Amino acid sequence: MRDNITLLRGLEPAATEQEIYAAALQYVRTVGGVSGLSTATKAAVDKAVTAIAAATTQLLADLPSHPTPSAADSPLRTGSD
Repeated sequence: MRDNITLLRGLEPAATEQEIYAAALQYVRTVGGVSGLSTATKAAVDKAVTAIAAATTQLLADLPSHPTPSAADSPLRTGSD
């Protein structure tokens, strides 16, 4: 599972809200076995993603700095500005 989760710590500039949300959604879909959203799953997935995104934001703020990963580590970044 580790290979499927996006590394957000150490990005410069820091991970954006969009990147954190995308990673949280990826995590929830993997753990919950949810490939798509339906009316039956949307509320639960949205609630979990919101909680995990908030926890991830706090975690990244609390951790000491870390060497910058390559742009390839974040699929939302192309490596060029």
